[in-house]
Amino acid sequence: MFIRLSNEITKDSIVDGPGLRAVIWTQGCKHNCKGCHNLSTHDLKGGFLMEIQNIEETLKSLKLQKGITFSGGEPFEQSLACMEIAKIAKQLGLDVWCYTGYTFEKLTNEKDINYKEGWKEFLDYIDVLVDGPFVLEKKNLLLRFRGSENQRIIDVKKSFSNKEIILKEEYHNVEQVVSHYIPFKKIV
Repeated sequence: MFIRLSNEITKDSIVDGPGLRAVIWTQGCKHNCKGCHNLSTHDLKGGFLMEIQNIEETLKSLKLQKGITFSGGEPFEQSLACMEIAKIAKQLGLDVWCYTGYTFEKLTNEKDINYKEGWKEFLDYIDVLVDGPFVLEKKNLLLRFRGSENQRIIDVKKSFSNKEIILKEEYHNVEQVVSHYIPFKKIV
């Protein structure tokens, strides 16, 4: 099986979720968010194809990484291929984060006429979902692991278990982020 990527895998990211992470940069996105910082990932036929077996070898070679993060582009445009990669990551003991312009509600509504095969199956392997389109007017540089205030950082497993959206509160509290940096500013 192949996946279309926009870039090589980033092995040492500290901004795409907690801890040291490997990032899978998917190619293709239909959201076209105003102010998107990854415009080159929008073309559904851009980027390059890579065999999932090659990605598996890269994931097996990781040493200090806590997990992987799917970004893009829109990972859910290639949900079946992403699911296979997420499954490998879980077998290797890595946690899985995913950024998407879709909302959790959209991705789980199998009755929606735009629902795509593989969305739910991919979600089953995701630990944390950062959902919603980037909204330039709601951009906030104090947010952790998200670009705009409308986006949510969702604990997928707890949300499925509780049958309601459960946020990862430790990443939503802007006051904690601000207070974390105040001591540093006092030192400088």
